[in-house]
Amino acid sequence: MSGRPKLVLASGSPRRLALLNQAGIEPTALRPADVDETPIKGELPRACANRLARAKAEAALKALQLDDDLRGALVLTADTVVAVGRRILPKAELVDEAAQCLRLLSGRNHRVYTAVCLATPKQTFRQRLVESRVRFRRLTEEDIKAYLDSGEWRGKAGGYAVQGIAGSFVVKIVGSYTNIVGLPLYDTVALLSGEGFPIRDGWLNAG
Repeated sequence: MSGRPKLVLASGSPRRLALLNQAGIEPTALRPADVDETPIKGELPRACANRLARAKAEAALKALQLDDDLRGALVLTADTVVAVGRRILPKAELVDEAAQCLRLLSGRNHRVYTAVCLATPKQTFRQRLVESRVRFRRLTEEDIKAYLDSGEWRGKAGGYAVQGIAGSFVVKIVGSYTNIVGLPLYDTVALLSGEGFPIRDGWLNAG
């Protein structure tokens, strides 16, 4: 066990942890990185996701320098951006924000970008950006009101959670489903494997 690399998930998202667990990966620790996630004026969605994933990794790596138990761990971060064209939708915290997002997404296509960043103990950063396209059915005002009442939208990019009730709004997905939830598993596992993390060690008890 002593030779096993340590992995820190620098995210407070229960969805990202659940996705890692789905792949048979149990992080050594959770250390959410505290960064300002406000997009820069005029910033494109892809650039925003890449910048924030890297910023989270840098912040988490810096914090780990003070932690004797976790110094030398791999640090995994991610940032998910929902966009219509060049417009970045907020991580909805207010009901009006969520309502605006849902009306904008109703009956049309949008894109979900997740940037995954893996920071190594040598302060190198490996990063991937994944894009998925999603089409929503047309939502009635009754749909929108009932969804807002559910509270499921709170804190979610674009004001919805595809793994919940809003999965019934989705007509079509092109690309990675786990990317839309918040952590593209194929790319995450590829990054970890590339750094020698023993991906399959947790598979034995998965069933």
